[in-house]
Amino acid sequence: MNSPQSANRRNFIKETIATAAGLVVLPSLPEPVLGAPAIVRSASLGSDSKPAAARIRFAVIGMNHGHINSQVGAVTRGGGEFVSYYAKEPDLMADFAKRYPQAKAAKSEAEILDDKSIQLVLSAGIPVDRAPLGIRVMKAGKDYMSDKPGITTLEQLAEVRKVQKETKRIYSIMYSERFENKATVKAGELVKAGAIGNVIQTIGLGPHRMTPASRPPWFFEKKEFGGIICDIGSHQFDQFLFFTGSKKADVVASQVGNVHFPQYPNFEDFGDVMLRGDGGMGYIRVDWFTPDGLKSWGDGRLTILGTEGFIEIRKNIDPAGREGGNHLFITDKKETRYIDSTQVVLPYGEQLVNDILNRTETAMTQEHCFLATELALKAQKQAQMIHLTK
Repeated sequence: MNSPQSANRRNFIKETIATAAGLVVLPSLPEPVLGAPAIVRSASLGSDSKPAAARIRFAVIGMNHGHINSQVGAVTRGGGEFVSYYAKEPDLMADFAKRYPQAKAAKSEAEILDDKSIQLVLSAGIPVDRAPLGIRVMKAGKDYMSDKPGITTLEQLAEVRKVQKETKRIYSIMYSERFENKATVKAGELVKAGAIGNVIQTIGLGPHRMTPASRPPWFFEKKEFGGIICDIGSHQFDQFLFFTGSKKADVVASQVGNVHFPQYPNFEDFGDVMLRGDGGMGYIRVDWFTPDGLKSWGDGRLTILGTEGFIEIRKNIDPAGREGGNHLFITDKKETRYIDSTQVVLPYGEQLVNDILNRTETAMTQEHCFLATELALKAQKQAQMIHLTK
């Protein structure tokens, strides 16, 4: 019989699979109605749904979060052959066996690390365990892709940086709100083309639904998930650096709190951050207060303010009524319009596979990967604690 902990773990995986799916769901868009902004269709760049011919072999170690499925999907689309997987939890191994019959269940982590034919290891283990695993993976001569947060303490970050520099292996963190959201990828193209001038500021909002009954015990322990800014906020730090082009940045202010869940004393349900970079400013807010009435786990939004206009992305749901996710609105000197991003290709998986083969940094530079995490960790560490009296 399954234990309550095992049942919670399985429910959490199922829920987070839906979360990952929400990032890439293909919206069925209605025709514009009277008074609605014009729809400008993106050029079709091809399909990102079919696996490419295998060019590398990869494995999975640790699948405690459902994001692992979008990680596997991205690498498979990019040309990876999924060959083996391992987790210490039998129920997660059983679920993976059903979902990925093409891959082999390994008997141990060592079996995967000792297999010289495997070039890349993916992980969505418990967050605190991801960096130590990544270090072992790099020392074994393999590249590594972690779910976010890929690192939970500044001490872990220092060791990861040291080993990465020594081994020259790739340590990639899949910031899925950018890499797996078509509207965000499209926004990157528009910003690069100068559609809104020079970017001044990003505002990233990352609300999530709590659903406590579905969560495993580690979810409520700050030492396990790293804190709300480290965890959810890591997406927003990545987007801030990417869209402002900042190479250096400081945390101006940050705060965190557990304002509504006293039964989980080591949990955080709210956090926000103000940033100042050499390429622009940023504001981040993350929380666990998505109400059940919303038809999505979270109304994730990104606003990119430029000198000649602004872009707003509604990642998972459009409150105005359009179906699905990946919604992009742009306002410039001429008009406000809606851009259909459904044909945009998600490039991260293919770029990462290319980087593994060519030893390049086209998917994401190593310094960007680490700087986004460093900022999140510093903001988390120096955050003032919120205490509400009402």
